[in-house]
Amino acid sequence: MAKVKIYHNPRCSKSRATLELLRERGVEPEVVTYLDTPPSAAELGAIADMLGVEPRDLARKKEAEYAANGIGDPGLGRDEVLAKMVEHPIVIERPIVVAGGRAAIGRPPENVLEIL
Repeated sequence: MAKVKIYHNPRCSKSRATLELLRERGVEPEVVTYLDTPPSAAELGAIADMLGVEPRDLARKKEAEYAANGIGDPGLGRDEVLAKMVEHPIVIERPIVVAGGRAAIGRPPENVLEIL
């Protein structure tokens, strides 16, 4: 099986449920606690590409930091959005699982099973 990585927030119930689901399936992923160790702009951009979305689509738009830091500003380019998301990782959607060059967002947790 390909290496599996989860961008995880242990305070998020969906993130905890996704990690548990992986482990129930015998998958012990590399756990990246992304609030402590944010992905780089390049990593985040690659994840967006794997998902076939724009980086802004990976943002939690209801987080206060999203509006406070102008991440929704349509005048921002891709690199600017990525940089702001790295600077304010709380806005990154969670959990994100990456395996074998594919990515999935664990909302609901079962979504990640498609890439295993």
